[in-house]
Amino acid sequence: MKTIKTFALAALLSATAFAAEAHMTFLNKEATQETTILATLQLPHGCDGKATTEVRVKLPEGFVFAKPQPKAGWELEVIKGDYQKTYDNHGDKVKTGAVEIRWKNGNLSDDFYDTFVIQGKVSGIAAGTSLAFPVIQMCGDAVAAWDQVAKDGSDPHGMKNPAPLLKIVAGDSHGHDHDMAGMDMGKTGMDMSGMGAAVPAGETVKAGDLEISGGFAKAMLPGQPVGGGFFTVRNSGQADDRLVSVSSPAAGEVQIHAMETKDNVMRMRQLKDGIAIAAGETVKLKPGNLHLMFQKVKTPFKQGDTVPVTLTFEKAGKVDLVLQVLSAQGK
Repeated sequence: MKTIKTFALAALLSATAFAAEAHMTFLNKEATQETTILATLQLPHGCDGKATTEVRVKLPEGFVFAKPQPKAGWELEVIKGDYQKTYDNHGDKVKTGAVEIRWKNGNLSDDFYDTFVIQGKVSGIAAGTSLAFPVIQMCGDAVAAWDQVAKDGSDPHGMKNPAPLLKIVAGDSHGHDHDMAGMDMGKTGMDMSGMGAAVPAGETVKAGDLEISGGFAKAMLPGQPVGGGFFTVRNSGQADDRLVSVSSPAAGEVQIHAMETKDNVMRMRQLKDGIAIAAGETVKLKPGNLHLMFQKVKTPFKQGDTVPVTLTFEKAGKVDLVLQVLSAQGK
């Protein structure tokens, strides 16, 4: 009889623990002051059995320079706005940045679990404070709002739909911060285009009328599943061509993506039809614009390494290119 009671108690405790984790929460629930972190949201289920199609995360003041991690099969939007305060980003005074992240048009079955990652810096927040990240989970026409925030001093565990929380803990006195981005979007956390002469060229390859040069990739954080690749294509011929696909032994899949910012909203989408290379034109794949997205990377890219890729063009055919791995900042 005692064994049965013990088993029943264990089952009850297990069910209670599962219920507690049924909410959307952070994988690591603590963050250190004045550090750049990977805030990893855990999505345990859909909406009453329906598949999740969109996740919207509002970023609190004090979580700045945010850079979301793209996900295969999802479109990405970053909403920019004004911060309440001005923040220092390696000597630059920054007043605007990402205030909301949206992963859209996905399809995550209720049978599966997934994570959504945002890199950002915790800045100007006192130790002991909890930052709330309200989340809207959309499943077609069904919506689950994880947006309840407890008043100071009250217990959030009694809430039905609590917003995910990060508890801020005291850091050391050195005040050092390191950029952990594998997909660096620039000092403001949004503009990825400022590369300039800092990007060294990789090898130059010619295929018919096409010349491919300046190939590089960015170093990745260990364990990060996606990486970015860039290069320039010049078409000196009289006929248009098209980059239709890319493959690499370093990744399970390589997608061609476009990124653009309009009305303070940054959108990233996969170009399933590839990229047109018009006759007499030069096309640059660069941060903040066209780029390669390496999915299911087998070994994280490290600075100083190289990444082989095979580009397939409609007319020029297959072209092998080697991308040089630069730092996460592209330097």
